[in-house]
Amino acid sequence: MDEKSEENIAIIDSSSTSQVASCDANVIKQSPDVENSDGLAKDSTNKDCSEQRSTVIRKPGYAPIKKEFLLLDYKPTLHAEFLSTEVAQKLQNLQKDLSEKAQKRSFDEDDEEKEEPLNKKAKLKGRNKHRPRTERLQAKDRICPSIKANKDCRYGDKCKFNHDKEDFAKKKPTELEGSCYLFDNFGCCPYGISCRFAKNHLSEDLNNIVNEELFEKMKGFKTLNELGGDVRKKLWKRNYNFAKADRVVKEVQKNFRGWGEDSAPGDSTKEGIKSNSVSVCENVKSSADVSGEQANVVSDCSTQMTATHESVAHDSNLPASVVQTGVNGDSITVTSAVQANESVLKNDISLTKVVSDSLPQVVTICDKATAAGGNTTLGCMTDEEVIRLRPLEKVKINFKNKISLAPLTTVGNLPFRRICKGFGADITCGEMALVTQLLKAKQSEWSLIKRHPSEDIFGVQICGSYPDTMTRCAQLLTENCQVDFIDINCGCPIDLVYKKGGGSALMSKATKLEQICRSMIGVMGDTALTVKLRTGVFDGKNIAHQIIPRLRNAGVSLVTVHGRSREQRYTKQADWDYIAECSAAGAPMPVFGNGDVLTYEDANFHMKQSGVSGVMVARGALIKPWIFTEIKEQRHWDISSGERMDILRQYTNYGLEHWGSDHQGVENTRRFLLEWLSFLYRYIPVGVLEVLPQRINERPPYYVGRNDLETLMASANCADWIKISEMLLGPVPANFHFLPKHKANAYQ
Repeated sequence: MDEKSEENIAIIDSSSTSQVASCDANVIKQSPDVENSDGLAKDSTNKDCSEQRSTVIRKPGYAPIKKEFLLLDYKPTLHAEFLSTEVAQKLQNLQKDLSEKAQKRSFDEDDEEKEEPLNKKAKLKGRNKHRPRTERLQAKDRICPSIKANKDCRYGDKCKFNHDKEDFAKKKPTELEGSCYLFDNFGCCPYGISCRFAKNHLSEDLNNIVNEELFEKMKGFKTLNELGGDVRKKLWKRNYNFAKADRVVKEVQKNFRGWGEDSAPGDSTKEGIKSNSVSVCENVKSSADVSGEQANVVSDCSTQMTATHESVAHDSNLPASVVQTGVNGDSITVTSAVQANESVLKNDISLTKVVSDSLPQVVTICDKATAAGGNTTLGCMTDEEVIRLRPLEKVKINFKNKISLAPLTTVGNLPFRRICKGFGADITCGEMALVTQLLKAKQSEWSLIKRHPSEDIFGVQICGSYPDTMTRCAQLLTENCQVDFIDINCGCPIDLVYKKGGGSALMSKATKLEQICRSMIGVMGDTALTVKLRTGVFDGKNIAHQIIPRLRNAGVSLVTVHGRSREQRYTKQADWDYIAECSAAGAPMPVFGNGDVLTYEDANFHMKQSGVSGVMVARGALIKPWIFTEIKEQRHWDISSGERMDILRQYTNYGLEHWGSDHQGVENTRRFLLEWLSFLYRYIPVGVLEVLPQRINERPPYYVGRNDLETLMASANCADWIKISEMLLGPVPANFHFLPKHKANAYQ
């Protein structure tokens, strides 16, 4: 969601003194080195925070900066080129009106009316909407993919791309300095002559050079979750087999029929079958399939299951081969699926029984036709068709004491996640993807769920509003992607998503959300389901604590609570007291807290006070991705400007690998780098702060860094971000135009 975004930034008031001076030669000064060789702050900056606060008065909303770095008389100027056309026109009209009033007032000396100055009337707040996209090269200016690969083009003269290598080489954008990252690390650059670093791997006849030894070594290395051609065609033609998902959704809706928002499955006042089951065939796991972690999970519910099996055995309609269950060690044993199926076929019945009130599950044995989705099948039924994992029997991810990177739209891309993973993030999650676009096989949406091999615990976040599409998407992802969990977005606050019933709108429809969870779990096998919530929709009306128990009973593996309502968006402080209440309501299910975590002290305090199982970091990771290292090592890292520049250089290399090293790939990398820099400039170096730690909603007065590069990186002006991008990716194109997300970043 650019947003769509789950973690947008708070609105900045450009008129406040929270902006940072740009890298102007007249204001930059060199300061003494205040860092140790290992990057840790000196002892003077590591004093106890309480002692420092006793000597320094901390003004609310302002970060305390050491006096030697302050710029007391600095006045910002406005750069019109970084304003949208609409805003620039408004400012021009305002300037014209003020000029006319000034002329009129000059003729009337008795007029004592006081007009507000322009700088107060022209405050720039909020976000720029309808931001321009990066312009793509025309087809005639791009080399034909077949010609680039030294193959014959099947379109011949009708091809819209350029077939002349020499002509393309003359017209292509100027090559960049440095070596090709793809050629150096993989032995072959797939972009060939179109690469902006092509001089490193082109022969005299403009053919691509391949390092055979390195290429063979890295041949099997690739990103995961690529959409296959066969699956894409099936989705395009709408003939992908979703019978499994449709069957599960139908059964869940049947069980929920007639239940209102105030009641939940399993209420004692309800008549008939009380079911918390998702699917048609919900049985206990065979002892042959239960081992390791599964056995430990099953043992937790074995005692409760024993009494239930005894009551089920008294049902005269239930075949003996199905109900002969018992407890053997840490596992539950049942007779074989073949015997159960033979008994069902012989009696031609479909049976249902309530397991227990505390574990309200349905044990249902279905005939062949039902298990096969309504179609008659030949041969024996498989164990998967009759014996399916119950939520408590699934292999669970150990979420305890984990630090998770939040799913961040636009900025939470694969290269950024690799950076955070290198600094110690335990769990990563892809950007929010819309289920309707995934089901249409839209390539731009599928690129959001790609996974790098270094992401050992990885999930994808999806957003939708209907049980059928959400369940179909869950089946599609489970069958074709390598994911450890699927996360449901119930926190997106933007109107585009909210008005369609997705994001935070699902919180006001708890029964529908529960149906979605139960339906998705029914098709996800042993893949975990997680949910990300806000405190509620309206400010002051918290409802998350009422929803969480229903999600826990439905089989959700983890719930993350962002401590703000939809109305708050990202303003004010996150309510961690309420997160603690939600954590207690969800026990023993793991609950993560999210909001305003910027230092290891924040993480420690919230983990201890709120009792959450772990914390999710969002804006804190965008401002300082090394926060994961700080949390793991329990220290403030006074990282130097040179080290931060190395991080940006590594990010651009990852970007060239992910988006490509041709013109389009370089400009995509530049655009996402600029988006990240709009957060990264907010970091205040430890050696510059008067009092530790930095707080996420505090803004510094104008200051300079300890060297020129540190001052440049601290600039809130978009023009300085572009300078940094040119240091890494070369000069911007002639027609380049980047409009910052926030209007305040037009000030310098």
